[in-house]
Amino acid sequence: MVKKTICVFIGGRANYSSIKSALIAINEHPGLELKIILGSSALIKKYGNLEKIMQKDGFEIAERIHMLVEGDEPAAMVKTAALGMLGLTDALERLKPDYVIVIGDRYEVIAPAIAAAYMNIPVAHTMGGEVTGTIDESIRHAITKFAHIHFPANKESGERIVKMGEEKERVFVVGCPRIDTVKRIIDEDPGVPENIFELCGGVGPIFNLKEPFLLISQHPVTTEYKEAEHQINETIYAAMETGYPIIMLWPNSDAGTEGISQGIRKFREKHPNVTMHAFTNLPIAMYVRLMNNTACLIGNSSSGIREGAFLGTPCVNVGTRQAGRERGSNVVDVSCNKEEIREAIMKQIQHGKYKSEPIYGDGSAGKKIADILYNTTVEVQKRITY
Repeated sequence: MVKKTICVFIGGRANYSSIKSALIAINEHPGLELKIILGSSALIKKYGNLEKIMQKDGFEIAERIHMLVEGDEPAAMVKTAALGMLGLTDALERLKPDYVIVIGDRYEVIAPAIAAAYMNIPVAHTMGGEVTGTIDESIRHAITKFAHIHFPANKESGERIVKMGEEKERVFVVGCPRIDTVKRIIDEDPGVPENIFELCGGVGPIFNLKEPFLLISQHPVTTEYKEAEHQINETIYAAMETGYPIIMLWPNSDAGTEGISQGIRKFREKHPNVTMHAFTNLPIAMYVRLMNNTACLIGNSSSGIREGAFLGTPCVNVGTRQAGRERGSNVVDVSCNKEEIREAIMKQIQHGKYKSEPIYGDGSAGKKIADILYNTTVEVQKRITY
């Protein structure tokens, strides 16, 4: 049997959680060979030792692309993508894959999409066709036009891809691989380990996670990056005023990340007696279990919408970053206003857990992706359908 080589570019912790189940399925498929390329923040220690985590999970890294240009301005994102294209071109020439999987809509993933398409390597795109705010909206739809096969997470997203002129035969609604991972983690153990603070470090007071607590995960909005510090302040102060202890997660590397980081640091210095523990990074399993047990998730992470709907986690979605994304009844949308956020948090705590809504899949996306890649051959030359 001649194996197909499947190359996957992973640019950070969010990429990994969004494709892990497919990596497992590809690795286990007798007709497929997996080649992983790590790049961008995936190779930077302060964003989590992702390479070590992946190796512990049983994955080998085929190539490493040092491409991240750190900075608090959009120009750094542009330079990162540009360096990525240079490095990925050489990597793809060495690996000679049959497919390149591109994940979602992070700014750095435009690089493998462009490089592979120019090199006549079919691009498989996961989680396309969705609607959100920030530059991610443009990146996602641009990748759709570079992609040769599409793996949207739900029917609505698949329909948008077809409306963009993509052939129906190239679109496979498989669900979101992140839901596969969430389902496996919760099936194994739905609770938060008592020694999570010891295992994961972080800074701040240690408290009892069996009692109600808040979870904040907020990232910069790239089109509003100068407002990042103000926006995180509105969220943190709203959470503080509820009186509940807080788990705070560090932001991603997008433009505006320094503003959010400064906001968190200044808050801790000004309010040392507030019960808030901050983690710079968390393993996927720890984050999912915190989500499953928090009284309310606050911020603008897509996890509140994707995983949150599946878990039934009460979520307060702040601002425009997730504007337009399909969501379940677990989400309350508010602007970046302290009073609105505080009121929504209290409303969600009072409501409690929601019924699970599998908007983004049932937990079987990874295997579907592997099987489709093995059984499907696509033409590199595309034609718009209208």
